[in-house]
Parts: sequence; C-alpha cells; structure tokens
Amino acid sequence: MAMTRVLSTTLAAAMAALLLGAPARAEDAHGGPVPPRVNWSFAGMFGRFDEAQLQRGFQVYKEVCSACHSMKLVSFRNLTQEGGPHFSASQVKALAATYQVKDGPNDSGDMFERPGRPADTFPPPFPNDQAAAAANGGKAPPDFSVIAKARTFSRGNLTFLYDWLPFVGYTEQGPDYIHGLINGYKDAPKDFALPEGGHYNLYYPGHIIAMPPPISDGQVTYPKDDKGQPVVPETTEQYGKDVGAFLMWAAEPHMMDRKALGFRVILFLIILSGLLYYVKKKVWADVGGEVHGLQPELHKAW
Repeated sequence: MAMTRVLSTTLAAAMAALLLGAPARAEDAHGGPVPPRVNWSFAGMFGRFDEAQLQRGFQVYKEVCSACHSMKLVSFRNLTQEGGPHFSASQVKALAATYQVKDGPNDSGDMFERPGRPADTFPPPFPNDQAAAAANGGKAPPDFSVIAKARTFSRGNLTFLYDWLPFVGYTEQGPDYIHGLINGYKDAPKDFALPEGGHYNLYYPGHIIAMPPPISDGQVTYPKDDKGQPVVPETTEQYGKDVGAFLMWAAEPHMMDRKALGFRVILFLIILSGLLYYVKKKVWADVGGEVHGLQPELHKAW
C-alpha cells in the first residue's frame, strides 16, 4: 500500500509538471502563430511520397534555393532511388555533369575541378561558411540536408499527447514550417520595430528574418499538360508545398521503408501476443488442474 501511494504521488507530480510546463497557447510555444497544417501525401502511418511532387520540389530547390543553401548530405544518385524523385540514371548523370566539383589532389599535389558524377554530393554554393556569411548579411544560410527534421515547433496546450500517437500522430512540423515560412512574408505592423535589412515573417520566431522573400508567383516554370497548362499552379503557395515535400524526403529518404517495416513489426507483435496468450492458457490450465487435485490432501495434512 505504501508503495502504491508513492507511485501515485510520483505520477501525479509528473502530470502536474507536464500540465504546468506546457504552454497554454501556440504563440507562447513557438514565438508566433503556428504555421498552418498542410495535407501532405506522406503524412500518417501509411503515407507515401508523391514522386511528381518531389520532382517539382527538386526543381524549386535547384532553380531558387541552391543559390544560397547547400545540401551536403545528399548525393546526385539518391535522386534515382525508389520512394524518392526517382529520376532515371541518365537524367542524374546529365544533371551531375552540369556541376563543377572540387577534387584532388592530383599527381602534382594540386586540387582541381571536374564535372560532377552521380556518386558526388551536391556541391555547396560557397567555398566555406565565412564566404556564405559575407554574401548574406553576416549569417551563413543553413544547410538543407536535414532542415525538414531540424525545424520544429510546439503547438501549445496538450497537443503533444496527440502528436505522439503512433497511428494519427503529427510529425510534419518541419515541412509545415518550411511551407509557412515561404508564404509568411507580410508587411510589418505599424508598431513593430523592424531593423534595417530585416524582413517581417509571420511564422518565423520573433518575426524578424534576414532572408528576403525567396520566391514569387510564376518564378519557376513547371511541366505542362497536354493542353499546355502547368500541371499545378505556379504560385508561392504551391512552391512552398513542393519544396517542403522534397526537403522532407532529403531529410528522411527511407521514410516509406521505415513505415512499411514498422507496420510489419507491429503486425508480428500482435500475432505473437495472441499466440503467447493461448500458450499461457494451455500451460497454466494443466498446472492449475494439478494444484487443484492436491488441495484435499494438503487440507488433510493440516
């Protein structure tokens, strides 16, 4: 009984800490309005990446984002793998060849540049972080390799309990944040002190961001359908969705394999639990019968 009271008191204290520590509002948790949720194809336990969307997202990254942001952990050949953009090997080989990659040293001990190969990672736009910072107002743009997993936020209250649920949980904070950031540039309120060189963004913590609006409507030309119309709208809203999905894939390229494996493991554990239950019933049924048969003799012995 004493142990039960101790455990109950400990559990109550832990719950009180969670309740009191959880921000009451999303604004308190994130430092501003929480980005709106997007209906991602890869959300949920059975979600899958949209191959066409990943290809469009890569186009946005290549034509716009790669001018400032590196992607050092992604190789050209990753673009060919199933579950990703799934470009052909010839497309990736031609793409890699358009980049100049530093290699070496050669026989003379000198570094040199050569056309990229599918095994190479995407070369950064700047030679080092100092050069990147000097070209961008004193702050180097972050690498995009895992940005969709590195950027997250709390939605306040007790939503974290829902977010942890394995079947309906919310794990798309990163791409939601990327989409919201791209579409969050607004005119600063009259009473807001915006420093020189800063830009007001509704979803950036603190609302002051050094990066100017990175993209605008019509800036990237998407593939056309049979009628000569873009397959999806060429708008900032759509660009944010497409590049957000692509960066989510870049951060977790094996997500669909992980989900498939997790589902098989859960199914296996359910079946195993059922088998163990019936084995336990069978074993203890026999033992219970033997013990029951001994009870009269034990009673007489006493």
